[in-house]
Amino acid sequence: MIIEYVGEKIRQKVADMREERYTKQGIGSSYLFRMAEDEIIDATKKGGIARFINHSCSPNCTAKIIKVDGTKRIVIYALRDIAKNEELTYDYKFEREIGSDDRIPCLCGSVGCKGFLN
Repeated sequence: MIIEYVGEKIRQKVADMREERYTKQGIGSSYLFRMAEDEIIDATKKGGIARFINHSCSPNCTAKIIKVDGTKRIVIYALRDIAKNEELTYDYKFEREIGSDDRIPCLCGSVGCKGFLN
């Protein structure tokens, strides 16, 4: 275990409204992490440093949802030994919305880059 991804627990409807508001406010990135269909962690304004871990198609970490005393938590784990000063990365695994032409380009630069986040 490296770190827990923390933030404000919200429902999908609230996440949709916030994402729209963040876009209108010019906030370049939102830090919404889906735990379940109607359970999202929003770390955009209230979150820890795990929200700054970047995406990679060839990551050195993985995010897992675990239960601690009956409460779901998002935890970042290492997939392998990580060198000193090596950037931490994990695969965001964004889903592509059905019927959407909006593709998010991936700029991870890894040898196995898929070209898109979704």
